[in-house]
Amino acid sequence: MNVLLIGSGGREHALAIALRKSPQLTRLFAAPGNPGIGEIASLVALDSADHAAIVQFCQREKIGLVVIGPEGPLVAGLVDDLAEAGIPAFGPSKAAAQLEGSKGFTKDLCAQHNIPTSAYARFHQLQPALAYAAAQGAPIVVKADGLAAGKGVVVAQNLEEAYAALAAVFAGSGAQVVIEAVLHGEEASFFALCDGSSALAFASAQDHKRLGEADTGPNTGGMGAFSPAPIMTPDMTARVMHDIIHPTLAAMRARKTPFRGMLFAGLMIGPGGPQLIEFNTRFGDPETQVILPRLQDDLLGLLLASACGTLPQGPVRFSSSHALSVVIAAQGYPESPRRGGTIAGLAAAAALPGVTITQAGTSLAGGKLVASGGRVLNVTGSGADLAQARARAYAALALIDYADGFHRRDIGWRAL
Repeated sequence: MNVLLIGSGGREHALAIALRKSPQLTRLFAAPGNPGIGEIASLVALDSADHAAIVQFCQREKIGLVVIGPEGPLVAGLVDDLAEAGIPAFGPSKAAAQLEGSKGFTKDLCAQHNIPTSAYARFHQLQPALAYAAAQGAPIVVKADGLAAGKGVVVAQNLEEAYAALAAVFAGSGAQVVIEAVLHGEEASFFALCDGSSALAFASAQDHKRLGEADTGPNTGGMGAFSPAPIMTPDMTARVMHDIIHPTLAAMRARKTPFRGMLFAGLMIGPGGPQLIEFNTRFGDPETQVILPRLQDDLLGLLLASACGTLPQGPVRFSSSHALSVVIAAQGYPESPRRGGTIAGLAAAAALPGVTITQAGTSLAGGKLVASGGRVLNVTGSGADLAQARARAYAALALIDYADGFHRRDIGWRAL
C-alpha cells in the first residue's frame, strides 16, 4: 500500500518510523516532511492547504491511506475532501475536528452529556469576560477558543494576568474565549483510537508543557514527555474510557458527526477521578515520540482500520518498556526562535542503545542540517524502566552539537 503522511514535525518523523515497519507498506510519501523524514520517505512539495493538489497526487500515486499529523488540515476539512474523492484518510472530519478546533464546542458538549470537566463560561466580547474573571477571582484559566499550537492557554495566578490574557485574545478579529476554573491533581495525556462507533485504549504519556525546569515559565508546544504515565493504571484507564471517551463518541454519533481518528484527552486526575482539560483530535507532539517506540502492533493496519470503521475488538499491544523524550528547542523559543544554527552529531547520538532521534524544525542549507523552527529535535531513550530511558536520552543529547539549542534537564522529574 502507498501511504501519504501530511506534516513536517517530530510527531510526523515518529509516525514515519513506525509506518516503515509495516509489512503492508509499499511506498511512503511525506508532504512536506523534513530532512529526517526524507531519509526514510519520499518528500513531496505539497501544501496541506491545497486540498485539490493533495487529491490529485493521491489519485496519481494510488495512495491507499493518507495519515494527517497536524491539527490544522483536520480542522480545515482535508479528510472530507479526500473522502469525497474516495481516498481513505486517518483523522476526523471537519465537523468532528471541532473537538479540538473549538474549546467552547467541547465544553458545551461535556456539559450536555455529563462528561467530567471544569466549570466554565464562554465569551465573544472583552468586557463581559473581564467582569466574569473579576467575579470568579484568581487563579483562573483563560483559553483562546480556536487552534493555538498548544500555546493558547494561560493559567492566571492573579487577576492582572487574567486581564492581560483576555486582552491579548480579543485583540484578534472574531476572537472567542473560554474561562475555566482551575483543576487540581496530576496531568496525563491519554490516547484512544476511534473508528466512529468504537474506541480502543491506545496509550498514555505525560507531557512537560512549561518552558522552564520544575514546570516554570510559559506554556509551550511541549518540552519533553515520557510513556507510560504511572497514574494511568488499568483501573484509571477503564474509568477514563467509561466516563470520557465512550460518552464523547456517543455524543458525536448523535450529532451525526462520528469521530474517527486519534482522540487525545488531556486529563487532570484528582481526588474525584479523571476530568477532561481539553481534547486534541490527532497524535500528540511530543507524546507520539515516546508512545510509538513501545507499540508492538502494526501501526498502518490500526490507522487504516480506524479510517475504514473496522477497528478490532482486542487491545492494542505495547511493550512493558518505558520511553522518555527531550525536546531541543532554539534559543528564543517560544516567542522568537533563532533560526539557521547548524546541527551535528546526530548519527553518533542515534547509534547509542535504545535511542531514537526525530527531527522537527530542521532544514538543509549548503548540505548542512540547520534549525528552521522553534522545537528542533526530539531525543528519545527507551529502557526497561523510566530511569534507564531517561539516562539513555540524556546521554545521547550530550553528543549533539547545536550551539543555539537549549533543553530542559529535568524531564521525568516528578515520576522519578
